[in-house]
Amino acid sequence: MPEPITHQADRVLALWQGSWIAAFAVGFLVWGLIIWSVIFHRKRSEQLPPQVRYNLPIEALYTVLPFVIIAVLFYFTARDQTVLMDTEADPASEDVVEIDVLAYQWSWQFTYVGEENVSGDDVAIAGIPGEDPQLVIPNDTTIHFNLESPDVIHSFWVPAFLFKLDVIPGHPNEFQVDLHEDVEGVFEGKCAELCGVDHSQMLFTVRVVDPDEFDEWISEQRDDPESGIEVPAAEELEELNGGTADGAEDTDDADEAAAVRDEEQDDEEAEAATS
Repeated sequence: MPEPITHQADRVLALWQGSWIAAFAVGFLVWGLIIWSVIFHRKRSEQLPPQVRYNLPIEALYTVLPFVIIAVLFYFTARDQTVLMDTEADPASEDVVEIDVLAYQWSWQFTYVGEENVSGDDVAIAGIPGEDPQLVIPNDTTIHFNLESPDVIHSFWVPAFLFKLDVIPGHPNEFQVDLHEDVEGVFEGKCAELCGVDHSQMLFTVRVVDPDEFDEWISEQRDDPESGIEVPAAEELEELNGGTADGAEDTDDADEAAAVRDEEQDDEEAEAATS
């Protein structure tokens, strides 16, 4: 399990560890009862043991206990999920960095909302396969992510967040993370949803810096938009995807071939009718 770098990730790690502790406790109890039964209730003679029709306390225990375990796990899972999906922090606040994440075949674009550059556009960093974009964010800050996709389902995953969220066409998603004050460094990110032939190239990195360094970096991006990886144009995306933005060239060829076959079949049927 990666070292968590957000407060939300700490909660995920605690839930994961607690679930394993509960699982081991149940496992040890079950195995202990099995071993105890094998040792103390093994066959000792040919005499048939006393036969009973039922044992209400035992039956009530193994009926109620699983429901109790499930209810406890459900409670903690629902509690933590509510915190993980909480987006109460106002993205327009000065204490929140809002980033639009665009996932497309086969890379990522990160747009810093409200950080207008000299061209009049928001600062944006994008990548193409083989040129992974880098997401730069400040520590000790709330980061608000807006997730969108123009083509197929992707999944935004930073392992150090211990969290991932699907990026679904026509269904924007959002979440927030609160970064630890002392965390800095470069962390990997990737698409966690099989999204097509170049899914393995949908990579990016996350560089966490202190707020002062982030302010310097964003200022450089405002003054020099070309210093980041250039946002790929629609024509370039079509070329990367084999001729169409959604990689549908093969489908078009198949439709054309089917139409030719249908036309040839109609000609053969017409010739047979006249003869």
